[in-house]
Amino acid sequence: MLAWVLMPNHWHGVVELEDDSLASVVRKMKANSARVVRSNSPGTISKVWADAFHDHALREDEGLVDMARYVVLNPVRAGLVRRIRDYPYWDAIWK
Repeated sequence: MLAWVLMPNHWHGVVELEDDSLASVVRKMKANSARVVRSNSPGTISKVWADAFHDHALREDEGLVDMARYVVLNPVRAGLVRRIRDYPYWDAIWK
């Protein structure tokens, strides 16, 4: 996981694949996070995540750090905060 941000109704992430496929990584992330949500909200039976996901593979001419910045700045562009450091639900290997 190189960078990620959790928005009110979706999640963005920049991941580097090693041995697993993207579908496998997303499935594991959704399963593990849904377990946490359900353990913190007993009685929750609704789905936490949609079945599908959208992906975009970086091309050689696209900068990895630029993509990570774009991802983590989603809360700023959405007007949730003025500065990303004021938003608690994000992280990146570059700070």
